Amino acid sequence: MLAYVIRRLLLIIPTLLAILVVNFLIVQAAPGGPVEQAIARIQGFSPNGVGGGGGEVAANGTASRSTRGLDPALIESIKEHYGFDKPMHERLWLMLKNYAQLDFGNSFFRGAPVTELILQKLPVSLSLGLWATLITYLISIPLGIRKAVRHGSAFDVWSSTLVIIGYATPAFLFAILLIVVFAGGSYLSWFPAQGLFSENVDSLGTWGKVKDYLWHLVLPVSSLVIGGFATLTILTKNSFLNEISRQYVVTARAKGLTEHRVLYGHVLRNAMLLVIAGVPQALIEVFFAGSLLIETIFGLDGLGRMSYEAAVSRDYPVVFGTLFLFTLFGLLIKLVGDLCYTLVDPRIDFSARSA
Repeated sequence: MLAYVIRRLLLIIPTLLAILVVNFLIVQAAPGGPVEQAIARIQGFSPNGVGGGGGEVAANGTASRSTRGLDPALIESIKEHYGFDKPMHERLWLMLKNYAQLDFGNSFFRGAPVTELILQKLPVSLSLGLWATLITYLISIPLGIRKAVRHGSAFDVWSSTLVIIGYATPAFLFAILLIVVFAGGSYLSWFPAQGLFSENVDSLGTWGKVKDYLWHLVLPVSSLVIGGFATLTILTKNSFLNEISRQYVVTARAKGLTEHRVLYGHVLRNAMLLVIAGVPQALIEVFFAGSLLIETIFGLDGLGRMSYEAAVSRDYPVVFGTLFLFTLFGLLIKLVGDLCYTLVDPRIDFSARSA
């Protein structure tokens, strides 16, 4: 097992390298880079409009029609400020060398080191992701097991209806509905609609701060849970139904074992393997795919929102810094998912695998 873990950790290095290089090359071909953004501001144009028409400074720094009338020395100064005075291969090597030392550089437009910005936004994304994932699994696994045990009953039918509605409802639409109903939109005003803390949080005691924090998380976390729990519930139910029909379950019941012992002593171990296989994907989706709209709707300043704004403004250090973090986290989560297999079923031996 130790050898397998070491191999997987070593594989993270070339995987990260390949992802960073591919994305770096793609970014170089995209119009509207930071140099163009700066020149557009100087000329009084909207930066978001740069790249849509004819004539910009190309990604490699080549002058074009939009630079006419500007002092060439000013253009060169802008390129030097953003590091575009160097050839592309030199910029790539410099970025990779700095990333090997976990130095992500400074944001082009936020005036702060990328590492500092990530540390500022990380608590918000972690709060949403961890709580949403925890609640999703606490709801979905017991519900899926109960639906499998009572397959075809009235409980299974009406709970399936709720699951289908939850699956079909986009997280952002459910978030808007929660705000309208529970956050002072049109009906009740039970929960705050914006932010992670109240304005007077500094004047609260320790327990008051904890309650304020949890109170602000109710609506955004509920919005993330609504879509995730449906998929996991159906997966859990189908896994248990598949295992319940196997011969070893019939044999265990024939030996006089209680239904509780059969389900949780035999079926659970095998059925949960398929559920655990979906843990990495579920975590990645909750942390990175579903957080952007939720952070925007509820005014939460997290990594998802910062990454989107950085991509729009071509803030490359922030883009690549968050890409590095997301990729590293995703690879580590997949490794943890593999290790969880052995906890559920010790018969699984990864040491025999070559990678």
